[in-house]
Amino acid sequence: MAKLTSFKAYDIRGRIPDEIDDQLAYDVGRAYAAYVRPQNVAVGYDIRLSSPKLATAVKRGLTESGVDVLDIGLWGTEGIYFATAAEHLGGGIMVTASHNPPDYNGMKLVRGESRPISADTGLKDIRALIEEGRLPGPAARPGTERPLDVRGRYIEHLLSSVDRAKLKGLKVVVNAGNGGAGLIIDQLEPHLPLELVKIHHRPDGHFPNGVPNPMLEENRVATSEAVRRAGADVGLAWDGDYDRCFFFDEQGRFIEGYYLVGLLAEVFLRRHRGARVVHDPRVTWNTIDIVRRCGGEPVLSKSGHAFIKQKMREADAVYGGEMSAHHYFRDFYYCDSGMIPWLLVLQLIGERGQPLSALVGERMRLYPASGEINLRLEGEPDGVLARTRERYGPGAVSVDLLDGLSVEHDDWRFNLRASNTEPLVRLNVESRGDEALMRGKTDELVRFLEG
Repeated sequence: MAKLTSFKAYDIRGRIPDEIDDQLAYDVGRAYAAYVRPQNVAVGYDIRLSSPKLATAVKRGLTESGVDVLDIGLWGTEGIYFATAAEHLGGGIMVTASHNPPDYNGMKLVRGESRPISADTGLKDIRALIEEGRLPGPAARPGTERPLDVRGRYIEHLLSSVDRAKLKGLKVVVNAGNGGAGLIIDQLEPHLPLELVKIHHRPDGHFPNGVPNPMLEENRVATSEAVRRAGADVGLAWDGDYDRCFFFDEQGRFIEGYYLVGLLAEVFLRRHRGARVVHDPRVTWNTIDIVRRCGGEPVLSKSGHAFIKQKMREADAVYGGEMSAHHYFRDFYYCDSGMIPWLLVLQLIGERGQPLSALVGERMRLYPASGEINLRLEGEPDGVLARTRERYGPGAVSVDLLDGLSVEHDDWRFNLRASNTEPLVRLNVESRGDEALMRGKTDELVRFLEG
């Protein structure tokens, strides 16, 4: 069998049907059963048109291998995390391609306790079983399949994270991007004293308003304009499987996820003095400053949900955040949620009586950041990083290779890392209170890298 190109660092993802089809989904179910050896597995799927059929194939592979399947149906990725951990199941498989185009799909895999299965923790082994044709035959006794409805408990869990009385009077634009977030928003709405302005709300796997990926600047316009038009207090947008949540202030301005990490770290450290907070290395100074000022301990981790979750468990961290808008919570089984962050931020706005722009504005001034810049370069990423280290390492306060290349000088720093899924390098630059320096160094680095 040809090499499977859909197996990535953290999940399985590729184009339909060239890289992923029903046969592969069926084989993944069988290989998962052979490698993990669970008694039971939760299976869910997102709103993509190809997802129900792929989920059916996965379930068939599992049950033929003797595994009992609990079908949670149409949901977001955190539904699998919740069901697997809350029900003490042997594992979970979510059929989703998150923010990819409509002709893509994939799968995210977890084992018991919703511990992620990544390339380093089993995904390569599962791929090898399929590629080498080492899949066992059908079990003597096939597994069963039944529906599992934990939505009520999930909604209760989300609501338990927030003091609803402090949300009163806020007007909020919610943009589900025609992904799955709207289904949960509708279930939360009766319990929340908010005025919701819904745009692109209806789930539609055709994605009539564009791919649900607010990391793309062109996809932010609709939310930004809706906030200004409605005179809303906050705008929110999600990716397709809503494990990431993106924020817009009352002026419709997009707020980089970096500054939300610091804001949420402060929320948790006020509740849990001395706790640990995990963060990624792409931009760090604002987070480290806030965590230490609030009496917490910052813990550095490689980027990516599998690494963050592992580090969260090792450190028993109360919260973890990435600038990519993934937020992780100890009280959510150390997993990421796209629903808990906005509830907490809205509560903070209500408590402080300040708009989002005021809550993050000073931090943005103290630690201006470039945002992530993706560069498609010639040559191997390792060579690009080595050349950049040779140029910018001398005279630096520190050079770190934990995740790509991080170089710190007294008043500015950058991180350069290769993408795990695309032939790109990703650049982030920040400074201490000097936006002109940050922009100048960003331009300089881009010219150097493209030269």
